[in-house]
Amino acid sequence: MLRRLLPLMMLTAAPALADDVTTFTLDNGMEVVVIEDHRAQAVVHMVWYKAGSADEPLGSSGVAHFLEHLMFKATDTMASGQLSAVVAANGGDDNAFTSYDYTAYFQRVAADRLDLMMQMEADRMNNLALTEDDITTERQVILEERAQRTENNPNAIAREQIRAALFMNHRYGLPIIGWEHEMRQLDMADVHAWYDTYYSPNDAILIVAGDVRPDEVLAMAQAHYGPIPSEPTLPARLRPEEPPQRAERRLIYADPRVSQPYLTRSYLAPERDPGDQTAAAALVYLAEVLGGSSFTSVLGEKLTFDTQTAIFTGAGYDGDTLDDGTFSLTVVPAEGISLQTAEAAMDTAIADFLTTGPEMAQMERIRTQLLASEIYAKDSVEGLARRYGAALSIGLSVQDVQDWPDVLQAVTAQEVLDAARALFNPDHAVTGWVVPSREEL
Repeated sequence: MLRRLLPLMMLTAAPALADDVTTFTLDNGMEVVVIEDHRAQAVVHMVWYKAGSADEPLGSSGVAHFLEHLMFKATDTMASGQLSAVVAANGGDDNAFTSYDYTAYFQRVAADRLDLMMQMEADRMNNLALTEDDITTERQVILEERAQRTENNPNAIAREQIRAALFMNHRYGLPIIGWEHEMRQLDMADVHAWYDTYYSPNDAILIVAGDVRPDEVLAMAQAHYGPIPSEPTLPARLRPEEPPQRAERRLIYADPRVSQPYLTRSYLAPERDPGDQTAAAALVYLAEVLGGSSFTSVLGEKLTFDTQTAIFTGAGYDGDTLDDGTFSLTVVPAEGISLQTAEAAMDTAIADFLTTGPEMAQMERIRTQLLASEIYAKDSVEGLARRYGAALSIGLSVQDVQDWPDVLQAVTAQEVLDAARALFNPDHAVTGWVVPSREEL
């Protein structure tokens, strides 16, 4: 959901949305992005590697996430866990995350601790010192994480199965954490092959946001990251392409732990492309128009209020990806309403929308909400760092990030309707029913 509307006068008088960004490239190929924000004496320091689970070799699913865990172990100069301990001792916090397209590490600290953060992060970029005990122990940790987050959650299993059906050839169809049987086989050789190849300055983006000066950041980056050699054999970022979908795909996931039956439908959708983000922006609006609000969206009005067919409806678009993104619809039927009836009602609502398109009042309401959201995003220095890091990791530019609010504001109702007509091809759909038991169908 988008944040509540700002008063119209506040929006009209809103400051320019462009960020104060300076970029550099070190001699070893490392990109450096500095986002100045001097409201507080704090800084966010992030290193993004342009390698995620979709870049993993066949048979080694989960190795990107596995290495993320292992990066908190010892280096040639730091003991296991020392980096996080030093961050905490300096009043900050740190963490990391893995996605399909990138892996990122960050620290939030006082601005005068930035040099220390760079020193430690550069150390583990080049000097990780793993033991077989580290591999054994942390492999069990990620297996337990999968058991807790996926195997113990029927909705997570359902999402995993539906995504695997949507991406038949591309590695977006594999879970980021990995398939359990492949996770159990990950070893030191797998980890070092990944680390030695991708954890290199010419595959990394340094984002520093907060109370900093660009020249000072550059000097620190050159001192700490500059001496690390680039990887001469860094492979081109080529992934298997998804073949054209020629028939609708359907699946039923039955699990007695499912408390409420529901249906979901997914489509491959265009991602945000460098220099051309219009199609993605139209899909942002389409998701809001169809399912962004329980009260004013198309599915909310028609299924929840008009016919009382559903107790929940939603739509979502994820186009912040290097390759094709996803667009999804979800309907939770009301008591006594079958999934078949709910799906038919959803289809009818979409068919009607494809004839009429969005209402102008609805477009303007979403346009205002999106502008408000962009303004609120300025409140978080970490949010700004994440926005630029994620975008650059999927091939977008700083200019693309800064153009995005204007691209969103320029979307027309016709562009939203055109996007919907291109998207909603029955032969391109993957529809999943999630139920406690097949006997209830």
